[in-house]
Amino acid sequence: MANNFGLHYFSKSIIIAIGLVLVWRGIWILLDLLDNWLFGGGHVITAVIGIIIGLLFLYFPERTLKTLERL
Repeated sequence: MANNFGLHYFSKSIIIAIGLVLVWRGIWILLDLLDNWLFGGGHVITAVIGIIIGLLFLYFPERTLKTLERL
């Protein structure tokens, strides 16, 4: 059985992690700009909306919030 933890595996994992962080950063910045444009920087409103949307995203695939138990 081949060693799965070689240089290729490690470099591929690092590239994927960096890509995910860059996408997350880009979305974060775009949502901050949207927050400033729509709500004048009112973070309370967008935080509550974000929590509600996040809970809906976790609920709808399996119609349960058991996903939160894994956290």
